[in-house]
Amino acid sequence: MNVYQHVEGRIAALVRDLQAEGRLPAELVLPPVEVEAPRDPSHGDLASNVAMVLAKPARMKPRDIAELIVARLAAEPDVAAAGVAGPGFVNLTLGPEVWRRVLSAILADGERYGRGGLGNGETVNIEYVSANPTGPMHIGHCRGAVFGDALANLMGFAGYKVTREYYINDAGAQVDKLGRSAILRYREALGEAIGEIPEGLYPGDYLKPVGAALAKKHGKALLNKSPEEQMAIGRDAAIAMLMDEVRADLAALDIRHDVFFSERSMTTGGRDQIEAAIADLRSRGLIFEGRLEKPKDHDDGEWEDREQTLFRSTVFGDDTDRALMKSDGSYTYFAGDVAYHFDKIERGFDHYVDVLGADHIGYIPRLVAAFAALAGGETKLKERRTTGGKADLAVLVCQLVKVMRAGEIVRMSKRAGTFVALRDVVDEVGRDPVRFMMLYRKNDAPLDFDLAKVVEQSKDNPVFYVQYAHARAASVFAKAAEAHPGLGLDRAALAGADLTRLDDPGEIALVKELALFPKLIAGAAAAREPHRIAFYLYDLASNFHGQWSRGNDSPHLRFIQPDDRETTAARLALVAATRQVISSGLSVLGVEAPDVMR
Repeated sequence: MNVYQHVEGRIAALVRDLQAEGRLPAELVLPPVEVEAPRDPSHGDLASNVAMVLAKPARMKPRDIAELIVARLAAEPDVAAAGVAGPGFVNLTLGPEVWRRVLSAILADGERYGRGGLGNGETVNIEYVSANPTGPMHIGHCRGAVFGDALANLMGFAGYKVTREYYINDAGAQVDKLGRSAILRYREALGEAIGEIPEGLYPGDYLKPVGAALAKKHGKALLNKSPEEQMAIGRDAAIAMLMDEVRADLAALDIRHDVFFSERSMTTGGRDQIEAAIADLRSRGLIFEGRLEKPKDHDDGEWEDREQTLFRSTVFGDDTDRALMKSDGSYTYFAGDVAYHFDKIERGFDHYVDVLGADHIGYIPRLVAAFAALAGGETKLKERRTTGGKADLAVLVCQLVKVMRAGEIVRMSKRAGTFVALRDVVDEVGRDPVRFMMLYRKNDAPLDFDLAKVVEQSKDNPVFYVQYAHARAASVFAKAAEAHPGLGLDRAALAGADLTRLDDPGEIALVKELALFPKLIAGAAAAREPHRIAFYLYDLASNFHGQWSRGNDSPHLRFIQPDDRETTAARLALVAATRQVISSGLSVLGVEAPDVMR
């Protein structure tokens, strides 16, 4: 049961009734009705700004519209009180029976509670991580990986069909450097003293196993091949081994992709996908030969003022047109991204999401412009979102992560070089703290990740606090079985409990918090913001722990009443519902819901 959705529907129906009666203009177009929980509980259970939204098109005062709506709502059997506040807010207080029905619905739905309702089976492609296979994954990749995976979980929970995709940058100059670096390690494995790694190549020790594997497989045979042949063999071997490590690192976070898309595949196998994408844009008059102005911050010595193949990116809101070909005739990095999104559009999803690192913020305008052009739609750069027909692309950024230990910045990985390796962090503190805390801040805000704080067993550690609430709820059932042998403890039995015994304000407040979950899921999925789930779970856990503490101070409020099976059963129904919602929320975040804390 979605209380918010139900009330939104009732308000919409009442507005239509008022139109039919001539009390509101018949031609008035009703926008989607929004109902929220007021910040101040004294204002009631629910509030809506529908009157203020309708005021201008209706040419009426918002309070006049609100009073018309409130008069009708006050007569509803489930409404205990209705009033107008401020400039025209509609405030409602619902009767206690509504909250009992919510509790019954949670017990009946179980894991289904809060699911669906938004996606309606529409397809969404979420591309995330996509780290260059040129070295170990670092803590910045970790944030994008966790965010993208939680977003995929969230949208799946909200009713979308999700494809999780990883784009392998296995073409271009960077992986050619990787190949040459691997060959250096190959020569080292053969016993050659290679000295210091030349500038521009990859110096990390992580390539030593690649060199050793090449030496074992080829012996000295590669030394007889041309530098280009050596580079290609070293590149392919390094990419294969490093992608195996990427998959292992992601698996440590319980992240698995459905598709690993190779950049190189777009120019091999008989079809040049980049050429096809450019041809598609050319057919729409969006490709031309021209010259670009030198960027203000560009080095004069490196600037080439030349005729080149350009995409009309400015038509879709970008600040300059974009080059697709280099002076040597090869494709630019941007041309590969154009072709990749062309391929995704051809695969026919309804929605697309790209999760990028903070270093790619400047790249967003050209990316959304290219998508808008390929999909035949429009772009809104302020929203970093573009639409083309039915399809839409959201480009989301994960900001930087600073790893701390008791407030001091740390450098952990000798193997990885100067950055903090993802696997080192997971190995030290565990998967759950990493996943939860990467989501306990909005993705586009910088994050301080303190290795000491995330393993504290205190209220100040959100992941512990939420997991402890689930474990505490599980412990209530273990104690209830001892106190009341034979009392049905499964959801079906508890659904039949006398819920009228839940009359304490703290109990009702907890049910109201649980009632928010379906609306929260829908809102977080629509906004692409899984951090909302983490915040909600902390508030829910705090509410639950608070009710537990009230029972410690006032024994008649304890969940288990040794001499009162009926009250115990009703309160166990509340605990079971709380436990279910915490479990569902943690599953969206990809975090375990433990029954016992160790």
